[in-house]
This record gives sequence, C-alpha cells and structure tokens, in this order.
Amino acid sequence: MNIVVLVKQVFDTEAKIVIGADGRIDDSNVTMVMNPYDENATEEALLLKERLGGEVIAVAAGTPKAQETLRTALAMGADRAVLVSDPALQSVSDDYAAAQALAKAVSELKPDIILTGRVAIDYGSKIAGRVAEILGIPQVNTVTRLEVNGDKAVAAREIDGGSEVIEVTLPAVFSAQKSLNNPRYPTVAGIMKAKKKELKTLTLADLGLDATMSGKMQIVGYSLPAGRKGGRVIPGEPGQAAAELAKLLRSEAKVI
Repeated sequence: MNIVVLVKQVFDTEAKIVIGADGRIDDSNVTMVMNPYDENATEEALLLKERLGGEVIAVAAGTPKAQETLRTALAMGADRAVLVSDPALQSVSDDYAAAQALAKAVSELKPDIILTGRVAIDYGSKIAGRVAEILGIPQVNTVTRLEVNGDKAVAAREIDGGSEVIEVTLPAVFSAQKSLNNPRYPTVAGIMKAKKKELKTLTLADLGLDATMSGKMQIVGYSLPAGRKGGRVIPGEPGQAAAELAKLLRSEAKVI
C-alpha cells in the first residue's frame, strides 16, 4: 500500500500576528507547527500502514522552513518526505498553484491513498478537492472513519445533521476530521530516526512545471483588526437607559 499524506506548516494557534515593514505577515519569531487536521491525516496513514503494510510518504509545498513540519511527520513514523519549494510559489497566495504543484509531485509517487486534513487553520484552505480534481480520482471529505479492503475503501463522513457512508475505488483522496483518530506524539527515538530519513526538495522545474505559474488570487495587503474598545455604562433610570441603548445600537453600532 503506497500512502501519501499532504501536510502544511501553519502558525501556532497561540502565536501573535505581526505585520512587517514590507506589509506582509512576519513569521521570523513565530513557532510554526503542523496543521492540526493534518496530524489526524498523518496518524491515519500510519494506522493504515500498520494494518496493510506499505510506505507512508509525507508531502508539503512551502518555504524551506516547512522541512520542520515534514520532520515532524517523519518522527511520527512516515518513511520519507518530499518538499516542493520554489521562489515562484512564495509569491502565489492561493490554493490553485499549490494544488497544481502538489498534484504533480503526488502523481509521480503513484499513491493508492492520499490523505490530508479537512482544512488548514491559517487561510481556511481545502486542498483535497483540488488535488483530486487535477488527478482525476475520487475524493471523500471530512472523514470520521476509513476502512480499506483491496482496491476499495469505505469512508464515513460528516454531513449536515448526520453522516453518510461512501465506497470508492482506489486511488482516492480523503480529508480527515479531528474525530477520525487521536494523533500520536513523536517519541525521542522517532525524532532521532527522522533526522536520517530521506527528505527530498523539488522545484517547479524538477516537476516539469512552469516557474512563472500564477494563482487565481492575489493578496494586496494585510491589516490587523481594530483593538477592542472599553465598555460604556449608560446612566439613568431603566426606561431612559434602555431608550438610549437602543438609539446607540442603531446610530453607532449599526446592529439594529
């Protein structure tokens, strides 16, 4: 069984967002981690390997710093890793170009199963559907249970108000929900072994892709939300105060 897991490096949820002098988000002093939903995808890949045998390959697209997240996947138990890193990708801000690069890298690995998180917590990216569409294979999103038997897979997924069970023919793409499993922590031994495992870096040219690849969206600027203002106390009798509150909600807050 050849299993590929797509992972993304994101800001730690406790990180303080800082806009640099160049108008971009400054990540120089920020702790970066594996996207939490991708942890579930990685765990499921490892569980499938334990049941069915085969190899788990972690794949990411990003800056050279993303090697840290791939090393985490290797420490958890992945066998090897591939990073797609190219200056051209750093100026592209949408999922379209990233999916093109990831799909090309994945196609060369000939996977039976592709796993990833249901969503990235930084930009809300949902890459699974794009990769599946490019590769022309089935996909099942928000998976809470996955069973594989031969060239078939049966997955339970969340839907509004319940769940549904879908059977697909492999190869296929599955995006993991948090309830799919409980990700393991990398052990000290796993961390030491990860340093010796293969981590290959590929450029767009290595994948036969155009280095001038452009996305469908461009970010023109970042800004932090306005700081919270202190509360206001409206004095007076209850009737007067209620009338004044209604007036302020209409004229200032504009919520009614």
